[in-house]
Amino acid sequence: MKKNKATIHDIAEKLNITASTVSRALNDNPRISDATKKKVLKIAKQINYQPNHIASALRSGKSRLVGVIVPTANRNFFSSVIRGIEDIANNLNYKIIISQSYDEFEKEVQNVEALLNARVDGVIASIGKTTENVEHFQKILEKGIPLVLFDRISNELEVSQVVIDDHLGAYQTVDHLIKSGCKRIIHFTSNQRINIYKERKRGYEDALVDNGIAVDPKLIFDCNMQLEGGRQVMQGILDQKIKFDAVFSSSDYSIMGAMQVLKEKGFKIPEDIKLAGFGNEPFTSFTEPSITTVDQKSVPMGQITAETFFEILNSDGNNVMGKKTILKPELIIRDSSL
Repeated sequence: MKKNKATIHDIAEKLNITASTVSRALNDNPRISDATKKKVLKIAKQINYQPNHIASALRSGKSRLVGVIVPTANRNFFSSVIRGIEDIANNLNYKIIISQSYDEFEKEVQNVEALLNARVDGVIASIGKTTENVEHFQKILEKGIPLVLFDRISNELEVSQVVIDDHLGAYQTVDHLIKSGCKRIIHFTSNQRINIYKERKRGYEDALVDNGIAVDPKLIFDCNMQLEGGRQVMQGILDQKIKFDAVFSSSDYSIMGAMQVLKEKGFKIPEDIKLAGFGNEPFTSFTEPSITTVDQKSVPMGQITAETFFEILNSDGNNVMGKKTILKPELIIRDSSL
């Protein structure tokens, strides 16, 4: 027989008080004495009471839960953003529910449905690479629930957004490579519907032009931004015998793959080829040579995203339309480009 789940009525019966008193004690209501709160918490622990957030949300209109959708949580960037979001949410007595889309559109749609069914008070999201239709996010807004986007955003949604200046980060990186003597700089990019790749490519091109170097489309390569993708693209470049003296990738992972292939083929870095990535993943400082990259200010991004979210949540449920916060990136110059 399945054991019945403990309820506030069980706690009330053991303490000979009302269920409403138990509920107020569990929610730290100032009208309830500290002594009663301690007794309630003690019994709750003894009988393994677990609050029903959905039922609570239905009663109060607030679940104190925030849904967070990321492409993947095992990347340092996204895990650090989540940490920043939690810093703010936990201080306000809110908890977050993390969902991963794995850059799959259908999975992202399912995540939105699941979070709405969980009665979250709002959603914070970074859009997946394959997402072209944003109707599932529009559904959140139609329900009057706050939505804030970070990093990978969509201009089709009138919502608040928090990003870094991807154009500036790319521009500074390519400008640094040019000033280090490079003239034929390969660029790894990805789906141009994704704002971060579009802006980083634009920064790459503008830096070339401003330094008097013509943009050569033959030096721009599409990549899935994974380590293996970087390896495959670099192998193809070498097979085609394309002349180049540097590589700037929109991802640290793909530049790591490129570096592996170059070293296997006997190239010296940075003497023969200079390399730079984007993201400041932890491994970039441990490789040999260490990799020049762009720090995306991930923890501050998470904190500002959460602050923006709670500003909206506490503003009578009205979304702050079009509020866009742009953080300044930091170019970290390391051995791979010196």
